Amino acid sequence: MDTSVLVINCGSSSIKYALIPVDPDRPRLAGLAERLGSSDARLKGSNSLGEPFEQPLGSADHATALEAILERLEGRLPVAVGHRIVHGGEHFTRAALIDDAVVTAIERTSALAPLHNPANLAGVTATRRLFPDLPQVAVFDTAFHQSLPPRAYRYALPEALYRDHSIRRYGFHGTSHAYVSRRADALSGLEGGGWLTAHLGNGCSTCAVWQGKSLDTSMGLTPLEGVVMGTRSGDVDPGLHAHLSRQLSWTIERIDEVLNRGSGLLGLSGLTNDMRELEAAEAEGHAGAALAIEVFCYRIAKSLAALSCALPRLDGLVFTGGIGENSAQVRERVIALLPHFDLQLDPTANSETIRGREGRIDTGGRQLWIIPTDEEGQIATETRQRLEEAAE
Repeated sequence: MDTSVLVINCGSSSIKYALIPVDPDRPRLAGLAERLGSSDARLKGSNSLGEPFEQPLGSADHATALEAILERLEGRLPVAVGHRIVHGGEHFTRAALIDDAVVTAIERTSALAPLHNPANLAGVTATRRLFPDLPQVAVFDTAFHQSLPPRAYRYALPEALYRDHSIRRYGFHGTSHAYVSRRADALSGLEGGGWLTAHLGNGCSTCAVWQGKSLDTSMGLTPLEGVVMGTRSGDVDPGLHAHLSRQLSWTIERIDEVLNRGSGLLGLSGLTNDMRELEAAEAEGHAGAALAIEVFCYRIAKSLAALSCALPRLDGLVFTGGIGENSAQVRERVIALLPHFDLQLDPTANSETIRGREGRIDTGGRQLWIIPTDEEGQIATETRQRLEEAAE
């Protein structure tokens, strides 16, 4: 019997999938259905031999795309389906077996993640119809951060806004921070170490993890709070919204669009949100690219320094995500901005660590790690754990 878990990450116009076997040496089947709802939807990925494929899907919707994905599983029926759900609110502190009550609870949190939860639920609805006899599990980005104490998750706002409207800090990228911090425990030989983790990609967040639990993180009510990201501003003065409305007559919709999609590295550079392109442009003397990288690294270091307050002991720092794993320059700059943290970078190890490979990049003192994240693997692990608990 195949004990693989099918992991589904469903967006508004895409479905990312991976069939995750228990045996880590067995190949994964993975791919992406994109442009769903348009006339040129397509499915691309790789088979069990590692061979790439691309398949046109016409005007496919999520249900049609999932049927095409099923055909790409090479006859391997999963034991369960694990769904990435962005926001679980305060209701979900762990992965949950999906039933009608869980679906209703997720729907109630959609106001906190209007761009994500409805799309995630579209995947749940389609896979429940396609696999009516398979158990399905919701794994939440926010659940790992439900261990934050009130001093970390509460905003200094009137009590009624928290009590009646659930306005508080939730945090995101929980599966990534959970995976890399636990992997750091294993690689370092520490049991329940104190780690600062930096998930740096187009979306970025930092986290303080102690004994396997999140004690604080940079993102808040929404994924907009925190450090500078690819197209998101990160922290800005809360009065900015009112200022833009009064001075420029901007609508709240336009302000939201600019802060989420026109800011960050893209807004600062006026060029791109791709760190690789920015580093190349900086080398050619592009002032906007240089500023964008400088602000990006400074805000990450500033966030990590602040989050260290949450830890009883700091054992080290972990970089992950597309930028965190691949940009030696970003890692070097961030560490250089934290000279009082006893972070001693090995320049050779930092520059020579192979993309996609784990590596320790310090010469002593507190540990510095590059650990490629595996959010799909973490979702599969949590899905299996929930099934085992349900069977007991």
